Amino acid sequence: MWDSITDALASFWSDHSSQVLSTLAVLIGAWIALAVFRRSVNRWESRVERKFNESADQADRERGQRLVTLTDIGAVIASVTVWSIVLLTAMAIWGIPMAPFLVVGTTIGIAIGFGAQDFVKDVISGFLILLEDQYAIGDVVTISGVSGSVESIKLRTTVLRDLQGNRHHVPNGHIAVSSNLTAEFSRLVIDVPVSYDTDLDHAIDVISDEAELFSMEDEWRGMFISEPQMLGVNKLDDSSINIRLLMTLTTEDRWTVKRAFLLRLKKRLDNEGIEIPFQYMTVIMRKEES
Repeated sequence: MWDSITDALASFWSDHSSQVLSTLAVLIGAWIALAVFRRSVNRWESRVERKFNESADQADRERGQRLVTLTDIGAVIASVTVWSIVLLTAMAIWGIPMAPFLVVGTTIGIAIGFGAQDFVKDVISGFLILLEDQYAIGDVVTISGVSGSVESIKLRTTVLRDLQGNRHHVPNGHIAVSSNLTAEFSRLVIDVPVSYDTDLDHAIDVISDEAELFSMEDEWRGMFISEPQMLGVNKLDDSSINIRLLMTLTTEDRWTVKRAFLLRLKKRLDNEGIEIPFQYMTVIMRKEES
């Protein structure tokens, strides 16, 4: 039995030695090419991390994350392309007709295409989101009715973490409109209601003065991109007159500034005798005579 196996191998080698060597050469060449390519990709990603991801600037870190993600996607596409070429080359070396495989592959591809339309749509949308830099890691966004901080951007989904700590996976293909609340800068719109008997000129001066003092303090100065802007009377409501103030801030400090300023403004308004109106109810008790 062993002699039969040895004779069969010897006969196979004598008949197909050139094909075997050619196939091995193709496989080894592809493995070496991919190893060199992967090593170059790792060096590139390390260089990006040193240059961008370790930067104190949030914009640099976002740019670095985007470059790394796009590089990983390119590496996967390159690997699939190389092994597809290896397979086709091996088939040509061994004289295997490609027509039947192309027919079967086309049929399977069509079937998969119909069954995976949403998946393909999600992948294409994810690639466009990364390519166009619509939002980045750490941005606060609203997409598909969900608001939260972006934890990761994948080819198929975007992962958000909301204020309650819930984690949301939103398919990229379902994102019709994305609202980036922290792109480049943030706008803080503050409406301050005052009663109808308030001296509006005095109230506007007080609110403007407090905003200016707040923005000039050392603790908060670095968070303001420009000086606070008083827009004036914005609305005549049922029980109040709303005065609108606008602040332009760095992206990550929007809510911190809002909470601190509203606390200070309430104390300042109390000291100035300016009332913030609120709804109240008067109850009249009547005792009926027997």
